Amino acid sequence: MRTKIVFSIMVLFFVMQAPLIHAQANVTSEQIEQLLQEDDNVNGAIASISIRSSKNGEMLYSKQGNTRLRPASNLKLFTAASALSVLGEDYTFDTEIKTDGNIKRNILHGNLYIVGKGDPTLTQEKINSLMKSLKQKGIQKIKGDVIGDDTWYDDTRYSADLPWSDETAYYGSAISALTVSPDEDFDAGSIIMKVKPAKKIGKLAQINLEPKTEFVEIINETMTVSKEEKTDITFDRKHGTNQIVIKGEISEEETEQKETVALWEPTDYTLALVEQALHKNGIKLDGNIKRGVTPEKAKHLITHESIPLSELLVPFMKLSNNGHAETLVKEMGKVIKEEGSWEKGLEVMSEELTSFGLNPETMLIRDGSGVSHVNLVSANQITQLLYSVQDKEWFPIFLNSLPVAGGDNRIDRGTLYYRLSHTPVAKKVRAKTGTLTSVSTLAGYVETNSGDTLIFSIMLNNVLDGKKAKQLEDQIVLQLASS
Repeated sequence: MRTKIVFSIMVLFFVMQAPLIHAQANVTSEQIEQLLQEDDNVNGAIASISIRSSKNGEMLYSKQGNTRLRPASNLKLFTAASALSVLGEDYTFDTEIKTDGNIKRNILHGNLYIVGKGDPTLTQEKINSLMKSLKQKGIQKIKGDVIGDDTWYDDTRYSADLPWSDETAYYGSAISALTVSPDEDFDAGSIIMKVKPAKKIGKLAQINLEPKTEFVEIINETMTVSKEEKTDITFDRKHGTNQIVIKGEISEEETEQKETVALWEPTDYTLALVEQALHKNGIKLDGNIKRGVTPEKAKHLITHESIPLSELLVPFMKLSNNGHAETLVKEMGKVIKEEGSWEKGLEVMSEELTSFGLNPETMLIRDGSGVSHVNLVSANQITQLLYSVQDKEWFPIFLNSLPVAGGDNRIDRGTLYYRLSHTPVAKKVRAKTGTLTSVSTLAGYVETNSGDTLIFSIMLNNVLDGKKAKQLEDQIVLQLASS
């Protein structure tokens, strides 16, 4: 009798601990469990998986689905959904030109104010266009100062948990309401550095900047060498400065190497490009270029609008742009709480998440990008979000922003790059990736062989090999697609 009781208790324990499974889903726990057991990289790590029906949100499979883990860039799913809900798909970021003076005989008697309101898509070309518009208004000379106003947001440039080692990287750029991007990836607050070999071995490599500017100081310690002598090239910006040391060797056979480097104080960087644009358009400046606050009575001259949020979401999500995420958090705080800070923005985001059937009190969210190792959410919460957003008017925009496995071009594939591109699920998977040291995540939608769509979240924490972790994620997605 005692043996039967013990056996019954063991069965009950197994049922309670085993992954939740729904027979009609045709997704077997044995297949996924086998993949996990065969992967040495998962041994000693934490694997959390959640799978729902896209039709009714029914949980089909859950393995440690309620365990809070670091989501990495999967947190951007929460940020994107909140921003679409709070700001709206047509929302734009303005850059305004104002003055406290008057224009007489082609001379502006007074100060010119460049008022930033968070536009991460402002480029050198657009700054040139703004200054050209000033010239067309008859301004040939400014008898006053040019003042950059970035007070739309607070002056805290980095989120609370950004590692100091990320400050040089484009994905760790400082956040300012007045900032500029080097190209249409819109990595605001950064500059592109191109290293080209010299014509002769033993000579310093050539360094070119995009956009061209004297705002940065380049210490060139690169060398042109033969293919056999080549080593990696490193880019190191000294903390608190814009002095960038470039070291290493480039082969004489290479075309170029390229790196995007985040700069110190993006507001000052933007103003340096404004000064260049004034000179290019033949507008003389008597005063100085500096930061300041726009007077309430300043008169409007020009407004430049960014692309709408519906379009911004494509580089934001597909390329996993951290700067866009943090800008959206601050913008939500400014619009709803009248304070462009992380604190207020995250408050708005938490309040909005309740409309998706989530309980923010069971999460820990410290930023908008997922760069923090302190963020904690669960796989079940991610799939709940992905289910709930389907009935929103803006869902097609949200869905379109996700990287596509086997997409037609670089921007369409986004951070999925070539993952799953030569498999039966190519173009049948739309999913957001996530990567931090020891963390890999993947969440999104997969079309199955039976014609259904499954919502999935795979969270792998404390892994030693990120590449192997992503291979495991892909294998699980392939398994889901075959159901």
